[in-house]
Amino acid sequence: MPLKLGAYTACLHDRTLEEALDLLAANGLTSVEVNTGGFIPAPHCPVDLLLSSERARRDYLETFASRGMELTGLNCNGNPLNPLPGVGPKHADDLRRTIRLAGLLGIGNVVTMSGTPGSDPGAKYPSWVVNPWDGVYLDVLDYQWGVAVEFWKEIDALARANDVRVAVEMHPHNLVFSPVTLKKLVELTGATNVGAEMDPSHLMWQGMDVAACIRYLGPLVFHAAAKDAMICPGVDVRGVLDSSFERVPADAPGKVPTGIGFWCNSWPENPAWKFVAVGVGHDTAYWAEFLNALAEVDPDMAVNIEHEDAAYSRTEGLALAAKNLLAAAAER
Repeated sequence: MPLKLGAYTACLHDRTLEEALDLLAANGLTSVEVNTGGFIPAPHCPVDLLLSSERARRDYLETFASRGMELTGLNCNGNPLNPLPGVGPKHADDLRRTIRLAGLLGIGNVVTMSGTPGSDPGAKYPSWVVNPWDGVYLDVLDYQWGVAVEFWKEIDALARANDVRVAVEMHPHNLVFSPVTLKKLVELTGATNVGAEMDPSHLMWQGMDVAACIRYLGPLVFHAAAKDAMICPGVDVRGVLDSSFERVPADAPGKVPTGIGFWCNSWPENPAWKFVAVGVGHDTAYWAEFLNALAEVDPDMAVNIEHEDAAYSRTEGLALAAKNLLAAAAER
């Protein structure tokens, strides 16, 4: 069967679900992923209502089916291991509720992140270790993996009980940010229902070969995002691990939350890299190879556009990404 091409509706949170679905359909897409908690609100998925009402679940799924669309994933990206009491426990609870809802809806995949604990039992904030050449950082990682394994064994068991797979986005600032760390999580937990959400953009700017990453993980790739990235001239003096971000004021309109009381910072004017619409950072041939590698794992896999290109409006960026993704699919 052909890959299912669609979009994650987070970029359309200013529209109703029905309006968002009609826009996706108008761009030739048939697969849909909606948010259910974590970092951002869930206007396209009334989680509490759907957990409590079988009729509401039937009506909700009919909203997609009546438009020729398929709900292929629930997205609950967050940091469930964050030691901040107002963040970690909420994100973890959102993930558990999302898994139960996915089981009730018959949705096979839940997308999330591994999370990042603090550096030690008394830490207040999460701590991402990038390069543990100093022995103390291996001590930090030993502690963090211990926390993660305990949590993810529980999540794997919950997913298995609900006949759901949890696809972990390999995202920097998380303990799992690469194919190697994804495999480590699966091996340490003995997980059967935890694998990868293949978002290529985060692997691109880290310098990885995305098709090689897909083939390295093989059947551990459950679900995919279509999101592009490009290296910019600023990399010459910044490198890809640049920290030259600036604070966004608390009263700024449209700020993006990352937890209770926290939100995204602003990028430097001359960044080392940035997210771009599908096809802007890499050409159609590249994306055709990406789709071919995914199809080797699962020819029926869902591949959902995630639009985060600030150079385009939400609708323009989504339309451009859809056009280029569909062209890549035709070129395969």
